[in-house]
Parts: sequence; C-alpha cells; structure tokens
Amino acid sequence: MTHDLASWLSDFYATNWLWYAKRLSGNDTLANATHQAGPYVPKNVLFQVFPLLDNPKKENPDIRFRISIDSHEYERHARAIWYNNKLFGGTRNEARMTGFGGIDSALLDPENTGALAIFAFRLEAENDDIACRVWICRTTDEEELAESHIGVVEPGKWLLHKCNGATTLQRKEDKQLTRTDCWLAIDDIPASWLKEFPSGIEVIRKAIDLRPEFSVYPPDKRLIKRRDCEFELFKSLELAIEFPRIKGPFSSLETFLDIAQTILQRRKSRSGRSLELHLREIFIEESLREEMDFSYQRISEISKKPDFIFPSIARYRDPAFSSEKLRVLAVKTTCKDRWRQVINEANRIGKKHLFTLQEGISLNQFREMQAHDVQLVVPADIIKMYHKDIRSKIMSLEGFLSEIKTLEVNPPQGN
Repeated sequence: MTHDLASWLSDFYATNWLWYAKRLSGNDTLANATHQAGPYVPKNVLFQVFPLLDNPKKENPDIRFRISIDSHEYERHARAIWYNNKLFGGTRNEARMTGFGGIDSALLDPENTGALAIFAFRLEAENDDIACRVWICRTTDEEELAESHIGVVEPGKWLLHKCNGATTLQRKEDKQLTRTDCWLAIDDIPASWLKEFPSGIEVIRKAIDLRPEFSVYPPDKRLIKRRDCEFELFKSLELAIEFPRIKGPFSSLETFLDIAQTILQRRKSRSGRSLELHLREIFIEESLREEMDFSYQRISEISKKPDFIFPSIARYRDPAFSSEKLRVLAVKTTCKDRWRQVINEANRIGKKHLFTLQEGISLNQFREMQAHDVQLVVPADIIKMYHKDIRSKIMSLEGFLSEIKTLEVNPPQGN
C-alpha cells in the first residue's frame, strides 16, 4: 500500500482511472449529525464508474464495491446508491456513497470536514478489484501537492479529472440560487483581455456588472451568486485565452511547462484573493468607506498584514482609540488547518473574526476556536451545513456588517 501522496498520485495516474476531488462538507462527514452521512458524488460521475447504477426503472438502485482509503490504511466494502424516489413520487434525486463504517471511517470523521479528498475510481473494475482508492489530505502541504496536480478545489465545488489530461470543474447545484450565466463567448471578451489575461479585480468587477443585484439580495447571497458568476467567467476566459496556447506547437518541453505553471499559479492566485476582493466590493456597496470605515491589507505590526481592519488602520494605530471598538476580519476560503493563523493577527484586537466558505466544521474544532476567541463568519446558506448545536453561534455576513456599522466611523483628527 502506498503511504505518501506523491507516490499515490503517480500510482493511480492512468487512463483506466477517473479522479473525483472535493472538499468534505458537514453533510459528507458526521460533523452535522446528518442521517445522510456519506460523500456527495454527482450522478453522472457514479454512472460512469458503475453503469448498472443508471437504472431509472428501479427505486434506489445500488452497487456494492471495494474501497480503500489509502491515506488512513482503511479498507472495506461500500455502497453506491442512487436515491431516485423522485421518479416514484418522492423528493430525492441524488447519488451518494455509503457504508463506510461510521465514525471509524476517515471519510466520516468530523475532524476531516473541510479536507480535500481525491477519489480514484477504477473504470471497468472486476468483482475482486478495489474499485475506488481514496486519499484524504492530512496536511496543508498535502493539499498543495494535490492541487498542483489537479487544480484548486474550493468548498462547494468538485473536480473531475480524467487521466488523459481532461479536467472538468463544476459547482454542486444549489436549488436556492438561480444558475449564473456568466460564460463569455469569444466575441464578448475585450480585445485587451485576449492579449493579456485580466487581473483578478477586473474579472470580479466584470462579474459584478453581470450580477449587480445590489437591491435584490442580502450580502450573504449576493456574495455567493457573484463568486459563482466569477468562477464561470474565469473558466470561459481560460478556454478562450489559454486553450489556443496549450495546443502548441512548442519549441521545447520547458515552454509547455512554463505555460502550464502560469495557468496553475493564476488559478491559485485567483482562489486565494477572490474572496477578499468580493468582500471588499460588498463592504463599499454597504456604504463602508475604505480607510475610514475599513482598511484592506494594511500592516498592523511588523510582518502582520490582516485582511480587513475596522474601522480603519489609522484608528488601530491610534492608542487613544478604544480597542473594544476595533475589529479584524481574516478571510480563508477553507479554515480546517488554517484558522490558527488568525490568532496572532492584529495584536490590539482580542476577538478575531474569521470569514470562510468551508461547509461545516467538527464540534471539537469549533470549541477550540472559541477557546482562542475566534468568531466564525459564514454565508447564511452555508451555516445550515454546520451542526445544529453551533449554528446560532456562527455569524452571517449580514450580521457581521450590522455589528461593524455600530463602530465609530468618524476619521481621527490630525491623520
């Protein structure tokens, strides 16, 4: 059995394997005590792997198969099921994998909520074969290594990677939100963008143009809709701008690798800054003035640059201004292993606010955050994916903005 991720990625990179990657949500694990525990897998993915599962004439068809969670040395028989009772007068129409052995399984362990998991499905597996190999990233280093191979995977999205080089990025369908339609045709893309890939803020402002919705949706939903729009917009730009480049011809292997590395780095950079920039735009829309009501990416102490300081960095640096009226907001797309980085930010501020899109967290991790005075801020619709016992203790973006607006907003004298 392979015990390190680098070897694992190499061992199962072949044309008879299909990789499906996602970040485990509270609905996937036992973090929110749901009776539906088991990783969400799109029907079309499971149907590719287990064609017999695609049987609409049978209610809730299922398949038994062997699975090995190689990262945690755990093997057993599992079950893939298509809950299709909507075809028989019910309400469900989704696929899941179940039968992992409860809390003993790393896939259901609440502590792995938010972790990046890669499922390598063996196509046309024989009955005695292991049909699915799984690696659950145990450290941020492993996550970075995995994403350097398959691309960035954000909460609520999944990635399908065929080992012939084809990669598909999708977002899990959210019936509460209207599907975004932000894909740009080649004729819709500004000529300057075709010459040089636009910056992150340019892409985000284009997404806002396509999805303004300022008066229609509250900040929480506005943020999610715009990020979905930006994600779709970014993919259309990659296809239009980079696809012609990667088709070649190339003067050398190094030239191809340089282009591939540029694409991967841009994806990582977009993922890292996108959420911060969207929040900055929403703060401005909500009548917060930059450098008067909030400061973005300003140095608080040597080697410390918090994402957002409220009401301003000038107030923060003013010893006469009460620290009780100061707030700091750190922004992490996922927070499973990254939330501790927030503890040492902005020394004057005791309670640290942390905004994340992670879809759930274990009760143990939440209690540890509370012990370190870290307040989670999560979009309202995602709070529903957290354990019922802690939902009321999580702040929505709208709730956070309401608190911020009670702070002193007049600029300090003499600055």
